[in-house]
Amino acid sequence: MLNVVLVAVGGGLGSLLRYGAAVAATRWFGSAFPFGTLFVNVTGSFVMGVLIEYLARRYAGTAGAGLRLFLATGILGGYTTFSTFSLDVAVLAERGALLTAFVYLAASILVGVGALFAGLALARHLY
Repeated sequence: MLNVVLVAVGGGLGSLLRYGAAVAATRWFGSAFPFGTLFVNVTGSFVMGVLIEYLARRYAGTAGAGLRLFLATGILGGYTTFSTFSLDVAVLAERGALLTAFVYLAASILVGVGALFAGLALARHLY
């Protein structure tokens, strides 16, 4: 139950951070380009890299599991799931599974965007 609370609280905080970044970016740069999303994806990926490496070096085994759930899954997951996606690609690449990393990267982008368009089409058809 504690794990669920850690992820939920962290996710709420991360979502608030994402909202704040999007609002600030729109105020500063306008809405013609999704600067807020770009900023969140890049900063989230950077922080995920620093965090995962730090936790791996500082906490061997499961000692940092709660911290990882709160910070990585919770806060960064609420801030941007792109950081988790980036970590997945990096883990595959660092394991030497370059083809798998590329397939995952391409499929996530192409199938994900395709699914969004399919959802738009379905909703437009139904409503």
